[in-house]
Amino acid sequence: MLCWQTNIQNVCITFASLKWAIHMQQFFLYILPTLKKAIKTAWWMIRLMLPISFAVVIFQYVGWINTIASVFSPIFESIGLSGQAALVYITAFLLNIYSAIAVISSLSLDMREITIVALMCLIAHNIPIETAIQKRTGSAAWQMVVLRLLASFLGAIILNYILPHDSVPISKTIIHHSNLTFFQTIELWVNNSVLLSIKVVFIVAGLLILQRILEDMGIMYWLSRAFRPLMKPMGLPEQVSFHWIIANLVGLTYGSAIMFDEVDAGRISKTDANLLNYHIGISHSLLEDTLLFVAIGVSAYYIIFPRILLAMVAVWFFRMISKPRKFDFNVKKH
Repeated sequence: MLCWQTNIQNVCITFASLKWAIHMQQFFLYILPTLKKAIKTAWWMIRLMLPISFAVVIFQYVGWINTIASVFSPIFESIGLSGQAALVYITAFLLNIYSAIAVISSLSLDMREITIVALMCLIAHNIPIETAIQKRTGSAAWQMVVLRLLASFLGAIILNYILPHDSVPISKTIIHHSNLTFFQTIELWVNNSVLLSIKVVFIVAGLLILQRILEDMGIMYWLSRAFRPLMKPMGLPEQVSFHWIIANLVGLTYGSAIMFDEVDAGRISKTDANLLNYHIGISHSLLEDTLLFVAIGVSAYYIIFPRILLAMVAVWFFRMISKPRKFDFNVKKH
């Protein structure tokens, strides 16, 4: 009797192992094509990002960033900002929001200035990389650069007009930057680049796998339906609603992985992708990037709503001046 029980247990274990192996085989057959696509996209992004970031690090080390900022100081002073704010904006323009906040924390800017320059940085940051990404999805690079430059300064002019003038300078006590040697600078860049590359691979892979799952389960279609009322007032086709969500959750750079896939597969036309780029070029990453500035005391109201409104104006203005085109406002089920 004990022998029969042992044999039955062995059969059950074997059957369970076989079933598990079949499930794992199905999983890998399901995931592997997406992983290959993710690695290809991540590699394209890494090859773009690393040389640009290296060049900017060298520019910072030799002092060219400070020189460029000093040239533009008079322009910033005309919109209610001190010359120091130019350094913050140039840093964000070439790098990212984290770098801009690091610079802010080493300067004596009042909260009014920080709020204005925060809006400018949120609209126009990481321009070399994000412009290349938008070009890859069908937008003209020079148009995206001009759009984000103009929108950032227009936003600053509006905030300069409506914000009160009663702020006091915030002392520079948060971060103090030490002078690094050239080799220490390169070593720091290498360490950050390795971490960034790993982060890019994991985020891109995760997003593409998530997209595949959402498509197969039909959730993307229902997300499009849920956000249908928002797309029309913004002047956007409804089939880009999911990509609008992704761009505002994880940002333009990482969200582009899904955009690449959709454009390459022909599920979104380059015309519609270009229209979306006019919006998300000005207003994206409403969650993470906004919270970074909120954490240092900036009001979320002044850095969220102006971006959304400027993005809507940009899209409708582009539609108005463009040649008559047929934009599909119907939801397409993938």
